[in-house]
Amino acid sequence: MSNSNRTNFTNPSTFILLGIPGLEAAHLWISIPFCAMYTIDLLGNFTILFIVKREPSLHGPMFYFLCMLAITDLVISTSTVPKMLSIFWFNSREISFSACLTQMYFVHCLSGIESGIIVAMAFDRYVAICDPLRHSTILTNPIVAKIGLAVVLRSGILALPYPFLARRWPYCRTNIIPHFYCEHIAVVNLACADIRISSYYGLFDLLTVIGMDAFFIAVSYTQILRAIFRLPTKDARLKTFGTCISHVCAILALYIPDLFSSLMLRFGHNVPLHFLLLITGVYHLIPPVLHPIIYGVRTKQIRDRLLQLFAYKKT
Repeated sequence: MSNSNRTNFTNPSTFILLGIPGLEAAHLWISIPFCAMYTIDLLGNFTILFIVKREPSLHGPMFYFLCMLAITDLVISTSTVPKMLSIFWFNSREISFSACLTQMYFVHCLSGIESGIIVAMAFDRYVAICDPLRHSTILTNPIVAKIGLAVVLRSGILALPYPFLARRWPYCRTNIIPHFYCEHIAVVNLACADIRISSYYGLFDLLTVIGMDAFFIAVSYTQILRAIFRLPTKDARLKTFGTCISHVCAILALYIPDLFSSLMLRFGHNVPLHFLLLITGVYHLIPPVLHPIIYGVRTKQIRDRLLQLFAYKKT
């Protein structure tokens, strides 16, 4: 390592991202599946947005929340994947200190927004099944907008301490980050100071957001299942629960990789670093790739509109 990377500095002008240390020779091959998933993410989510915008019958609460989820998925993947691919393809490893903290903020902020939107969609399913006659009066457009704003504000505020604390620490060891993006723990571990506040806050934020959102989702689905089991026939129960399948799949696609990735990064000390980084990279792409596929396949209105578009292009 060069002497310039060992000199004392409080706030480095740039950081150096290594990509996936230990797998440098395979960076080009690793980039292929990541690039393919990112392309599917872009095509899938832009298709969802296009269909909902063009089809007036889809202008309702569930599809507004779906559009918010699609936009969030697009931004969160775009905040990390292009830089990762530039490292793999062009060896473009430098990132400015400010850009690094900005990337850190947006990754945490958008992850919280994504989780909050999943909770809002659970509330929409709860109202649609447990109080269907009042669904249109409870979830009006202004209410949907207020829910979206509350989700953004919550996540924006909770993500602020990450770059704020990271900026306070003195960095006097190295400016080399063994990662493909400015992940919070990877950055603050470079500081020559006691970073327990940053570490504890990261764990607090994870448990607060995931815990709070999981609680509200569990309450919603407890009420939904109670309403479903009160239906008179098996066919009615299956049909009603079928309206929730897409949302249940979206929950699993988001929370299982998120929880696994977060726990592995914090407690997987004996796991090879390159494996942890691959898990993190996959996590950033699995929900954005799966969400449009899940809703495109499971939601009849979107599926029918897609078939109409393809049929129109063939004629």
